[in-house]
Amino acid sequence: MDGPEEPIKVSEWLLTMLVLAIPCVNLIMLFVWGFGGSEKRSKANFCKAQLIWMAISAVIVFLFYIVIIAGVMAGMS
Repeated sequence: MDGPEEPIKVSEWLLTMLVLAIPCVNLIMLFVWGFGGSEKRSKANFCKAQLIWMAISAVIVFLFYIVIIAGVMAGMS
């Protein structure tokens, strides 16, 4: 390690949050910022954590839909 890096400015965080609010672009930018190697460590770690939360959420939603569809199918028979 080279020592402490300069913290990310509030304006940069605001721009980051704005970009992450755009559908589809957010997923691409999370990968670019998280694994590109050119961003500050705190921003890269934030992006990696966000991707993990998105994956967990997708699995939960998928399981929820399976349970709902199974319930509907059971009710139809």
